[in-house]
Amino acid sequence: MGFIIGFTLLILLLVLIASNVRIVPQSNGYVIERLGAYLTTWETGLHFKIPLLDRISKKVSLKEMVADFPPQPVITKDNVTMKIDTIVYYQITDPKLYTYGVAMPIVAIENLTATTLRNIIGQLELDETLSSRDIINTQMRSILDEATDPWGIKVNRVELKNILPPKDIQDAMEKQMRAERERRESILRAEGEKRSAILIAEGKKESVILNAEAEKQSAILRAEAKKEAQIREAEGEAEAIIKIQQATAQGLEMIKGVNADQSVLALKSFEALAKVADGQATKLIIPSELTTVASMVASITEVAGMGKKES
Repeated sequence: MGFIIGFTLLILLLVLIASNVRIVPQSNGYVIERLGAYLTTWETGLHFKIPLLDRISKKVSLKEMVADFPPQPVITKDNVTMKIDTIVYYQITDPKLYTYGVAMPIVAIENLTATTLRNIIGQLELDETLSSRDIINTQMRSILDEATDPWGIKVNRVELKNILPPKDIQDAMEKQMRAERERRESILRAEGEKRSAILIAEGKKESVILNAEAEKQSAILRAEAKKEAQIREAEGEAEAIIKIQQATAQGLEMIKGVNADQSVLALKSFEALAKVADGQATKLIIPSELTTVASMVASITEVAGMGKKES
């Protein structure tokens, strides 16, 4: 009987010990209270609590979490009412402050986000609101991070998910965007036509310049060809004159070499006169010397003729 009681007590002791041993997973923190007061925060690892005295008050995840809040109505500086929904990325850094700092911390963050967003958008006009998302995100993150620090929460990022202006504002914006696109299209078309006209004019100008250059080059080539022809013609005439003079000089040398007398020279003179007349001249002036020579030639001819008759 005693053995059974002892065995039962041993089993109860083991169950009690096992039920009070806890393993804290990674990226988690357990807040421990003893007799209702905060005792410690368990981090990752194996832990043991005293039965009936200690209890786990709250299990807190230390991972980064996302809170997507519904659209909040806001009014811009130029009195335009719109709806903006935000996304807040936050992380619990102190489980104790998160547990005891504020009741319902997520609801508190949502309300704080709405009020902060209204304050920032109230200082901006509609166009500034639509074009300043990065500035709004930065300001909200800074304000929320400072406000949630006593709660053991760190706000890492804040993003404006959607900005929804009223329907009439959206229609006006679409018309404005359509008009702006048409204006840009007209400008681009005009720029293209202008560029095309400039290219055509430059092409015509280049063509005229090339034609003028070609005509100039052609005229230069023609002038050079004519000049070359004249030079060659002059060189030919000069060479012909030189040849004639050389032939004349050679003839004179030959006459001189055969010891020609006065009669031969006179005959050569007559031949020259005959060539000068060449049947074209109507009057010739014969030197007196040639007249004497002619008489002598006539006398010689008559003597020779008489000798032939006697024989």
